[in-house]
Amino acid sequence: MHDTLDLIDRYYQAFNAGQWEAMLALLTDDVAHDLNQGPRETGRDTFAAFLARMNASYSEQLREIRIIASADGTHAAAEYVVHGTYHHTDQGLPEARGQTYVLPGGAFFDLRDGRIARVTNYYNLEDWIAQVGGSEE
Repeated sequence: MHDTLDLIDRYYQAFNAGQWEAMLALLTDDVAHDLNQGPRETGRDTFAAFLARMNASYSEQLREIRIIASADGTHAAAEYVVHGTYHHTDQGLPEARGQTYVLPGGAFFDLRDGRIARVTNYYNLEDWIAQVGGSEE
């Protein structure tokens, strides 16, 4: 369990530092990534492409991160508060004009062989849209 807590903590430290390669190194090759209100994507390369797209549109820091893990260390969950800036329009979403937002979020993880095998993210998209001042296109 302690190794799992440490792994998820390192994942979020790398995220907050913008160290994408360090994040990717913590994932299995076949990582499953469940997008918030979207499809499941599979594979580390696909996850890397997702990070690049997110980095192009958003600058985010996660604060108040709380992590829990199952006793056997195979599952974990985290909740956090996202502090972000929307600086480039993301496809299908409102126009970006440098809007800032503060949004609670969470994630669920499966772990295998000391790496993250699944990441499922959640946040309230309607709340985010209300904060950036647009309506979904």
